[in-house]
Amino acid sequence: MLLENTKCECGHQNHMGTVLCESCGKPLVDDLIQNEDTPLEMRYDGVARRSQKRNPKLIDRVWNFFSSVKIAVYLIVLALLGATLGTIFQQESTFINMTERSEFAAFYKDKYGFLGEIYFTLGLSHTYSSWWFITLLVMIGTSLIVCSLDRVLPLYRALSKQQIRKHLQFINRQQVVYSGTIEGDSHDWVQDVAQQMKKRHYRVHRDGDALLAEKNRFSRWGPYINHIGLIIFLLAVLGRGIPSWHMDQYLALYEGETRQIPETNLYIKNVDFTRELYDEDQLASNQKGTEVVKVFKTEAILYECVDLCDDPTQAPVLEEVLQHDIEVNSALSYKGYSIYQNSFNQMVRLISVHPTLIEVATGDSIGAFDLMADEPDVDYSVGDYSLELVDYYPNFGWDAQGRFMTINREPNNPAYFLRITGPDIRAEGEIYVYFPLPKSNVEVKKLNQYFVSSGASTGRFDFKVEKPLIDGKMNNVKYSEYTTYLNIRKDLAMPYIWFGAAISMIGLIMGFYWQHRRIWLRVDQGVVSLGAHTNKNSYGLRADVAMALERTGIKIDAKSLDNRRNIR
Repeated sequence: MLLENTKCECGHQNHMGTVLCESCGKPLVDDLIQNEDTPLEMRYDGVARRSQKRNPKLIDRVWNFFSSVKIAVYLIVLALLGATLGTIFQQESTFINMTERSEFAAFYKDKYGFLGEIYFTLGLSHTYSSWWFITLLVMIGTSLIVCSLDRVLPLYRALSKQQIRKHLQFINRQQVVYSGTIEGDSHDWVQDVAQQMKKRHYRVHRDGDALLAEKNRFSRWGPYINHIGLIIFLLAVLGRGIPSWHMDQYLALYEGETRQIPETNLYIKNVDFTRELYDEDQLASNQKGTEVVKVFKTEAILYECVDLCDDPTQAPVLEEVLQHDIEVNSALSYKGYSIYQNSFNQMVRLISVHPTLIEVATGDSIGAFDLMADEPDVDYSVGDYSLELVDYYPNFGWDAQGRFMTINREPNNPAYFLRITGPDIRAEGEIYVYFPLPKSNVEVKKLNQYFVSSGASTGRFDFKVEKPLIDGKMNNVKYSEYTTYLNIRKDLAMPYIWFGAAISMIGLIMGFYWQHRRIWLRVDQGVVSLGAHTNKNSYGLRADVAMALERTGIKIDAKSLDNRRNIR
């Protein structure tokens, strides 16, 4: 049982809970005093720790909980188990084209069945961003901090104020011990021992005929440096939850498209996508007859918004900042953002069309103009006539009530509703519908006939592409053959993650490859008492002691230095 606030016979006033006198090392605990065969507590030289308080209050109980190594191990095991569960099925963060919870739920149910449905319901599909996983990481970090403070402060106090002359009970109950007599001047003999210790790179301190030789004290701080590195590592991982610190998302761009990178003032344009295949003679025999991609790259231009960035009613003013061909392992990098080539999809998509306005009766051309598939302009000037876009349906269709609608925002069947005004046209103008890629000429005629019959149009005008089809494609229609998927990443936490990992590795190396060795020696009326302790590798320590004794005239077998009572 620990004593409260004990004063040692040497006169030193110890803190409450001290096991060994902080000055002379004499045991202060009844059990250790009465049982001389029990090993001494040398982990912190018997110095009291806060977690060993006798009547802990609420704060002390919380401190004791997090200072427990057992609790820390449980938390780490739970975190590892959670991380393992997160690897069973694909995580939501890896999907490119899904954003809605309903889409994720349908995916897990369809692909993985009942287990996938349970997996999604339990929230394991976003394990690494879930509240419970983050809470485990915070608790592990708290445990590391509390464990370190609870132990490093007593250790520092014990090692920074070491008394050279130790009590005989302290010396005789160490790992390595020796007791014997010497002849001649004890002062000279102790000096010889000190010289032998210095040759083995020990730091030697003397107090008359007492000696303390110490080596590799810095290794005792290795575990705590390791803890500091792990704390930095965990803080950096948690820092990824800060939006401005971390981004990992996908962006789909068809050729010619410019899109804003979400949550930034940066825009990226896919100027062109290139795919190169290996020649047939370059392929292995088992690959013959298949398409093997050699290179796929996106010619990209990165823009930065300089004006009207937050005005949704006006087009932003963009300034070009960088051009780069994005390939696998050749990312576009700018201000901490890295844009990688992820994949591509071969999918034809309309970019723009260049129709010509004609008079139906004569077939004369009035003029041509450009219509964009995404965000087309409202007003156009063609010859003496003005055209106004009154409605636009990217993927034209009909609803159940027979009304116009768009199936989705992809321009798979675009329909432009245009009002024409100009010479010899009534003031309110005439309405015409133009389909660049008509799925059915019957549908086109049906719509235009609708406007003629309703009086909104006379059927005087029509639209056409002047040049014929080339290789089965409309010459004046621009389209994208590929859609490229880019992975945009930003990770300001990564340097801190590497820094924390490096600090942790330094601590591990310090703790594993060096040992803290201490040798206490005193001579009383020709009787030598020697005790030595190390936190590991006592074989090396006893070899040092045996060699030093041998070179000062005392021949002894190194194995006989083991304190058999203290073998655990």
